[in-house]
Amino acid sequence: MLFSFQARLVWQSVREGKEWWWAGLGVVALGVYGFAATLQPDAHFGRILAAYGGVFVAGSLAWGMIFDGFRPDRWDITGSVICLLGVAVIMFAPRSAG
Repeated sequence: MLFSFQARLVWQSVREGKEWWWAGLGVVALGVYGFAATLQPDAHFGRILAAYGGVFVAGSLAWGMIFDGFRPDRWDITGSVICLLGVAVIMFAPRSAG
């Protein structure tokens, strides 16, 4: 959901006429996220990034609901659940040690 926050700052600056530094805050927040992601304990960054993608989908819908009054339809919810199931498979599926 952090990325939703970052995107929202840029959106407000570019599309809603907020000051330029709102976009700057969004860019800085994205940089902080990028650095924080490298601190994850799993050595497979691609796996973490893929799982984050699923969380991003669900988080973006939640962000829209909470802050923008967006009301998802059944297909939004279904897609979000599928993404979160994908996250569970990516992160918790049994794997061999090699």
